Amino acid sequence: MFSSWFASFVPSALNTRPKEWLRAAFGAALGVLLSALVCRQVFGSEVALHLMGPLGASAILLFAVSSGALAQPWSIVGSYLTATVVALLMVHFFGRSLGSASLAVGISLALMCPLRCLHPPGGAVALCVVLAGPAMVNMGFMLLYPVLLNALCLLGCALLYNNLTRVRYPKSHMTPATDLHHTHDPSPEQRVGITSADVDQALTDMGEFVDVTRENLELIIRATEKHALRRSMGEIRAGQIMSRDVQCATPETTLKQALRMLKHHHLKTLPILDEERHLVGIVSLIDLIGHSRRSGRRNLLGRLGLRRDVLLEQVMSSPVTCVDSRAHVVELIPLLSGQGLHCLPVLEQGELVGIVTQTDLIAALHRDLIMHLG
Repeated sequence: MFSSWFASFVPSALNTRPKEWLRAAFGAALGVLLSALVCRQVFGSEVALHLMGPLGASAILLFAVSSGALAQPWSIVGSYLTATVVALLMVHFFGRSLGSASLAVGISLALMCPLRCLHPPGGAVALCVVLAGPAMVNMGFMLLYPVLLNALCLLGCALLYNNLTRVRYPKSHMTPATDLHHTHDPSPEQRVGITSADVDQALTDMGEFVDVTRENLELIIRATEKHALRRSMGEIRAGQIMSRDVQCATPETTLKQALRMLKHHHLKTLPILDEERHLVGIVSLIDLIGHSRRSGRRNLLGRLGLRRDVLLEQVMSSPVTCVDSRAHVVELIPLLSGQGLHCLPVLEQGELVGIVTQTDLIAALHRDLIMHLG
C-alpha cells in the first residue's frame, strides 16, 4: 500500500519530443520578454517587474501545453480580469494583508470555474495585486490596465508564435461531421464503440478538474482505438487488397462511352487519367446525375448528354481523394465509411496502380475477423 503511494510521486515520462521542448522554451522566453518590455514602456519598470511572476507561469501554459483547457485565450484573459477585480475588492474592504491575499485567491478560483476561465497563474495575479508595491498602490482600479496589457501581449505572442511553428492555437471545438445523407443517423464511426456522449458521461463521472479540452480527449480516445485496431489487424496495406485491373477513362471520353463502361463492368466510378497516366479526376453516377440537373433539358437522353458530345472533363470531380499503396487498411476505414466515398484510387510514385472499393475493405475486415476467431 505504502509502496504504491510513494510510487505515485514518481513522474511519468513525457510523450513530447526534445524538439518540442526547445520550441516551447524559446517561445515562452520571447513572449515574456516582449510582454514585459511593452508593459515597462507604458507603465514603468516597477509595475512591469512586479507582474512578471504570473506572466512567466502563463507563458509555460500557453507555449508548452497550448492544447490544455487551462491555456486557451479566454482562460488567460478571463482569469487575469477576474483575479484583478477580486483582489482590488479585497484590498478595498479588508486592506493589504496576507489574509486578504489568501481570500482573493480562493474567491478568484471559485469565480473562474463558472466563468470557464480557470487559469492557475490567475491566483498569482491576485496575490500580486493585493501585495502590490508603492508604485501600484495608488493606481486603484487603474491596475486593470497593466494586468490586461500583459495578458493580451502574451496571448498575441502565443497566437503568432504557436501557429508559425505549426502548433494550432487556440484549439478549436470539434465541428460536427458532415451529414452526407441528410438523415438523423449518427456517423458510421459513432454507431459502434465510444461515442461523444460516452466521453461526456465519463468526464461527469470523474467530477474533477481535467487539464485537457473535451475535444482533444475525444481525439485521443479515437486515435487509441485506431492504433489498437491497427495492431490487431497486422500489416494489411492498401496494395494487398486493391483491385489491379482498373477500368479508366480520359478527359476526352464522352458521357455515352463512360456510361457504357460503368454498365458493362458494374462500376459506380471511373478514374480519369491524362496522357501521362496521371490521375486528374474521377467521375461517378452522382456526377452524371448532377450534370443532368444543371443542363435543364427535359429529354432524359439529352440531359445525360447522350445526344451531344459532352466530355468527362466537363463533369469530372477534381482533385481526387486517393491513398498510397503502403497506406494501412485502418486508414481507409474513415474515408470509405464517413466521407461518402465508394472507392479510393491507389497510387505508387504518383501513378495509378489500383482501386480499393468498399467491397474490398469489407472483404479484408472479414478475413481479419475469421483469422481472429479461428
